[in-house]
Amino acid sequence: MRKHQQEGSEGGNPDHLIALRDEELRGIPAQWVPIDELTVSATPRMGGEDLAYAQALAETGAVLPPIVVHRATMQVVDGVHRLRAAVLQGHDRVEVRFFDGAEDDAFPLAVAINVAQGRPLSTADRTAAATRILSSHPHWSDRGVAAIVGLSPQKTGDIRRNMANPEARTATRLGRDGRARPLNSARARTLAGRLIQENPDASLRQIGRQAGISAATVADVRARLLRGDDVVPPQQRGLDAVPPGPRRTPRPAVADPKSTPQLVSIYEALRRDPSLRFNETGRTLLRMLEACLLVARNQQHIASTVPHHCKGPVSDLLRGFAGVWSGFADELKVEDLLDAQSG
Repeated sequence: MRKHQQEGSEGGNPDHLIALRDEELRGIPAQWVPIDELTVSATPRMGGEDLAYAQALAETGAVLPPIVVHRATMQVVDGVHRLRAAVLQGHDRVEVRFFDGAEDDAFPLAVAINVAQGRPLSTADRTAAATRILSSHPHWSDRGVAAIVGLSPQKTGDIRRNMANPEARTATRLGRDGRARPLNSARARTLAGRLIQENPDASLRQIGRQAGISAATVADVRARLLRGDDVVPPQQRGLDAVPPGPRRTPRPAVADPKSTPQLVSIYEALRRDPSLRFNETGRTLLRMLEACLLVARNQQHIASTVPHHCKGPVSDLLRGFAGVWSGFADELKVEDLLDAQSG
């Protein structure tokens, strides 16, 4: 059987657990396991097991999907209600897919699965899960934990800052890609700026490896140098005793790309591009961008028509989507710079 053992004492990373949830677990052959060998210690739901829901599952008589179990401890990771339904139906065995990762990763995996499928977790459930994961995995980034629990990175960061446990606020964070990076990258940004000036033809990834930061951060450093800005953002200055970062003579200022007329102009140019119009993925992207443009044009009217009881959930959702779009924008910018370097 293929095993998914997490390497290292700190376990896996968020992207690995999400990949397990979305693809890899389904490829693991299921086995029939005696029910009395399994244990249920904790679930992502603050209310615990819902016996009425388990009874309803049992009464359907349908064949239920395999549950997920952590092999080393035989603890149920996902499928508590399916397990209870099997007991109510009089079964002594249940179909299981085994998770072979670190024990500390079992709970984050349970949360990730429940966020994406089955009965939705409440906001309180997801907030409590984020608090627990930040305590057990303080080295995980806010964005990584947010992807697991279904909250925005901003909300996850707020939870971390409000925690009494000082270990949750580490000097380095493990990104979704599994790479550890400094929380305050002021020194690394300054080093990257000097490396770029010393070797302007070096790739983003090469500079990133030397400075210990991501290619996206190197891209931001390079953009700041081209504008003549300090390579260290204002919010990071003063946190470490670092000298001012290198500067370069700024280029002429350009119009604010965030203005609505410019957004319209950029969108119209993309909408006429055949490479986007004549394939399904491109048309999907254009439809998403059109929806964003609609919000940009009609923000005040839309905000005034949202029912009062929906304003909070809509705000949380928009902040979460903003984080997704921001990450997507960073990824595209890095790829654009890498393409320019290789062209």
